Amino acid sequence: MTSKMKLARIEKGLTQDQLAKQVQATRQTIGLIEKGKYNPSLRLCIAIAKALDKTLDDLFWEEL
Repeated sequence: MTSKMKLARIEKGLTQDQLAKQVQATRQTIGLIEKGKYNPSLRLCIAIAKALDKTLDDLFWEEL
């Protein structure tokens, strides 16, 4: 399953490295978040959402 964050990043035309630089994280961190293997801080979630012009719900809310 492709993460909502990855889809939003691709729609925005950003690489993992470009997004990482915008939100002051590492490319590896972005990759792990997209794979669901890293639980980012709220501060990082907000920075990612702003960079991708999405809400926190758009990117991180999981439908049950």
